[in-house]
Amino acid sequence: MITKVEGQEITLERVFNAPRELVFKAFSEAEHLKHWWGPRGWTLTVCNIDFRPGGIWHYCMKCIDENMGDYFGYESWGKGVYQEIVESEKIVYVDYFSDAEGNEAEGMPSSDITMYFEEYEGKTKLISKTKYASEEALKTVLEMGMEQGITETWDRLAEHLESVQSV
Repeated sequence: MITKVEGQEITLERVFNAPRELVFKAFSEAEHLKHWWGPRGWTLTVCNIDFRPGGIWHYCMKCIDENMGDYFGYESWGKGVYQEIVESEKIVYVDYFSDAEGNEAEGMPSSDITMYFEEYEGKTKLISKTKYASEEALKTVLEMGMEQGITETWDRLAEHLESVQSV
């Protein structure tokens, strides 16, 4: 994965060995997301998705790895509000930390995310551009381990894409 931080924006880029339509579906359908979203040791216990502009994706990640100490059993809720969707090409949404009711978490930085799905030598290049309100907000999430979390999440996505293609 290529990571680039500039000001209040972080860009992540990775090539997945799967067709663009499948990678797009992995981000837009609960049946796929449940298998790979979140870092290693975490599982998606709630995944409600209304995949359309104005629609909401509300989810809960729960730590199920006893080796993660204090995080074991911890729940992390999130909410995405879709702004723009171009089938198999682009997803634009605002990402929030939230609670179980979908209320945005006070004091936690939200982000504007644009994901591009590009054909690349028979594979898919995924480019994710995430913009925060300030450089400080981006620094906060980086210090929370966001980069490692996304790396592990995208590793799990690659494994999921392989498993569904080999069926």
